[in-house]
Amino acid sequence: MSEACNSGSKAVDLLKTMDYSVVQQCMHCGMCLPTCPTYDDTQLERNSPRGRISLMRAIADDRLEVTETFAKEMYFCLGCLACETACPAGVKYGQLFETARAAAEASGTLDSPKRTLIRTSILKGIFTRPRLLRLIGRLLWVYQASGMQDVFRKLRLNRLLPSRMRGLEAQTPTVKKSFSHDLIEPKQSPLQTRYRVALMTGCVQDLLFSDINRDTAEVLLENGCEVHTPPVQNCCGSLHAHNGELESARMLARRNIDQMDPFSYDAIITNAAGCGSHLKTYGHLLHDDPAYRERAEEWDRKMKDIHEWIVQIGFRTPYAPPDKKGRLTYHEACHLCHGQKITRQPRQILKSLPGIELVELAESTWCCGSAGIYNITQPEMAAKLQKRKVGHILKTEADIAATANPGCHLQLENGLKWEDPTIKVQHPISLLAQAYRNEK
Repeated sequence: MSEACNSGSKAVDLLKTMDYSVVQQCMHCGMCLPTCPTYDDTQLERNSPRGRISLMRAIADDRLEVTETFAKEMYFCLGCLACETACPAGVKYGQLFETARAAAEASGTLDSPKRTLIRTSILKGIFTRPRLLRLIGRLLWVYQASGMQDVFRKLRLNRLLPSRMRGLEAQTPTVKKSFSHDLIEPKQSPLQTRYRVALMTGCVQDLLFSDINRDTAEVLLENGCEVHTPPVQNCCGSLHAHNGELESARMLARRNIDQMDPFSYDAIITNAAGCGSHLKTYGHLLHDDPAYRERAEEWDRKMKDIHEWIVQIGFRTPYAPPDKKGRLTYHEACHLCHGQKITRQPRQILKSLPGIELVELAESTWCCGSAGIYNITQPEMAAKLQKRKVGHILKTEADIAATANPGCHLQLENGLKWEDPTIKVQHPISLLAQAYRNEK
């Protein structure tokens, strides 16, 4: 049998061998349609959750093959999970979405030497090696801090880049001088310990938002948590799972479980919505692994979003305002509100801040277009969603736009800098940490 036939058979097997009841749950009622950003834009059935599930089921039933068209459709999906919130039948679209993308990759229909090189370098090279990722981060910081990036742009050398790369270069995020391990001790204890927790610092979060990780540790300490923060941590694996690399995602899940034994902590904390949504699925990801199944299930029980955790334990209300006072609006990261069903807790924290007026954002749960690396792979749709979100923020006349995911944070910052750069994008926990610090 040819290699192409083997790939096609493996791709179909991925959809056939998953729990078929998950596919059957879809009643084709259409409740998901008005919540889906891609369907809202195109009005095409195939660009909706219902249409995509129909395609998956047809492949599982041997009525269709995994084709390039199918693969491209799976990658046109944002994976925002708004459909899960809307679905009356409780369809686990996230599981279907990840399996379908894995099937697309197994089929090889999108393969090319360039694409394979990029995927292998990023997914299996850089994002499975935390020290290598930090080295690249250091080099990028030197490039930016030395002024080389400014010179590159002033000389308009970016014109030499391919058109898509020019757009991405303009959105290059600023790397922090100090990473998380420079700012947070491996073990920190409060005056009186109530809980023992582990803090996950992430990969992108570690390089770009290490200050948010520091703020998270400070808030935990302020609320009686002994904080354990391993200095070198692995990626959570969400980038891999969402891009069809399920085996790499499983490998990273095992590494994280080995590093942070869930039976040793009251909670394992994350402050990044996209990471948290994936981190809470380790039980499903490793359910066929007898060596990790029990620990993975315990991991899921102990994994907590920072907002979820501090509201659960009863956080202390600050009596001083954060650094910037005024009107604030809140964009709900998809994988926090839809993936983890956490909507009340961030608002409760924001409403507790003195000097802050929370103004509700229209379509607060609508995707901003970041969606992991969607703004890189699907720049046109991502730009439309960014413009829509920024437009709603501007209408609130807010001074601060709060959000709890690094991808959303960057997407909002890049959109707002062209419209109103005075609006500051902040993580809710950073605002709470600032308020605590300003009490002293």
